[in-house]
Amino acid sequence: MLLATATLLSLSTATTAFADDKPGGGADETGKPKPPASMSTVGGARLGKPGTQVDLKGGAPVLPKKLSARSWMVSDAESGEVLAAHNAHWRLAPASTLKMLFADTVLPKFPKNQKHKVELTDLQGVGAGSSMVGVKENETYSVHDLWLGVFLRSGNDAVHVLSAMNGGVRQTVKDMQAHAEELQALDTNVVTPDGYDEKGQVSSAYDLTLFARSGLQKKDFREYCSTATAKFPGATEKIKKGKNKGKTKREPFEIQNTNRLLTGAMGLDPYKGIAGVKNGSTTNAGNTFTGVAERDGKVLLVTVMNPDSGEEHAVYKETERLLDWGFAASGKVEPVGELVAPKGANTGSGKGAPGEAGGADSAKNAAAESDGKSGGMGVALGVTAGVLVLIAGGLFLLNRRWPLPDLVRRRRS
Repeated sequence: MLLATATLLSLSTATTAFADDKPGGGADETGKPKPPASMSTVGGARLGKPGTQVDLKGGAPVLPKKLSARSWMVSDAESGEVLAAHNAHWRLAPASTLKMLFADTVLPKFPKNQKHKVELTDLQGVGAGSSMVGVKENETYSVHDLWLGVFLRSGNDAVHVLSAMNGGVRQTVKDMQAHAEELQALDTNVVTPDGYDEKGQVSSAYDLTLFARSGLQKKDFREYCSTATAKFPGATEKIKKGKNKGKTKREPFEIQNTNRLLTGAMGLDPYKGIAGVKNGSTTNAGNTFTGVAERDGKVLLVTVMNPDSGEEHAVYKETERLLDWGFAASGKVEPVGELVAPKGANTGSGKGAPGEAGGADSAKNAAAESDGKSGGMGVALGVTAGVLVLIAGGLFLLNRRWPLPDLVRRRRS
């Protein structure tokens, strides 16, 4: 294990968000919502300022002009550097991008091959008009099936079944909130596990990026979010004709990922190097998206929330523009902030979150080589006097050979 030390950006604390469903600082002259004049500064003071934050060095490309999102952020998934941001900590409705937090919280709890027979109570509380994968009462599904339903079809029915297995929706919301706080995603207030519009349910481009980065360190998470198509179990039916008349059959049906940059559907081409993560859309949230992509060894995360240009597929096209800019600008901008480490990753001072008093000696990066298949992406590990101290549950490993392009092999040719 290779150890490297650096100084973390100073962080300031923030309380958990309990905003209403109309967050912001009023409206501008056109009637559009304005961001608050002051927002959280977790990750750096610049990220708490309204408007666009970027520091271009010589030869750096200018930011794309066609950006209408209320909030967006471009960051280096490995180093954690925020290359550019726009209202990064504005607390907005997240829609189904909140399922990244759900998956990062619940996915480790059940083995893939575990079976579950769905009861009527498992599906209670699924919101009207929710996206569904087609889970049926009294049918048995594997945990693997249910996660395919969550990641590919954004199925709120699959989310509720997994939540039932986890002790219920209330317990799952509690677990998600605790995990968000552990990740220092302090703009987030969880009301439902599926991201369905509810008063007070908010997150931010910064927090959604933290959820994606944490989830992508899990092999199963990476594989699910990069899967373009899969088979999902259908309903059990009686055979009405032929020699097997009277017997039952259960035919699977194909489901496709709703991430249009992955599948290339609906008039969009697949984005070069894309490997997830999650899209969302509700009346209150508009369209939201967090994507991860790799080019020439550089891995970028982009989050876009609620573009209002009226352009068709605006959330994907603005993500494409920001990814293109990020790859072209790599090494040509000064970071305006940082993706912070989870609380449990702090070492040395032993005082809670990185960046608190006594944390200046903690490290920014630690690299770990592996076989290139099971490793994750990196966040800071604390190193004091050359001694690596690992806090249980808080270790993020940096693997620069993480095979992102290989994950796209599932995409249709």
